[in-house]
Amino acid sequence: MKTTETRKQDLKYDWHLFDASTKSLGRMATEIASILMGKHKANYSPNLNTGDKVVVINSKKLVLTGKKLTDKIYYRHSGYAGGLKERNAEYYLKKNPNFIIQNAVSGMLPTNRLAKIRMANLYIYEGETHPHEGQLK
Repeated sequence: MKTTETRKQDLKYDWHLFDASTKSLGRMATEIASILMGKHKANYSPNLNTGDKVVVINSKKLVLTGKKLTDKIYYRHSGYAGGLKERNAEYYLKKNPNFIIQNAVSGMLPTNRLAKIRMANLYIYEGETHPHEGQLK
């Protein structure tokens, strides 16, 4: 038996659909991160983008367990003294629910040169409809 190496021209990308209203945020984000990295495939290679494309629907109906809606805080800093801003998950669920999912998934991906490429394969939509019906099986 001969050892084979994964090459770019041999890669095939599948599409996966996730409904944010059925699973909790953490469980869904770990599954999405693993699919984006390609760890579910036999030809996984850490130096290539072997992952698939992921579509997430119903981000407005996101499931957060416990008191995370009020207690989970997202921080950002303006760069100026006293410029630390804090917002809770309830604020982002009303304003931009896609940010919560995107932040959770990007936190579970390794920080390397492939992180932006892998995050570009994540498509998040607030409602049931999405323009990727043709790609999904």
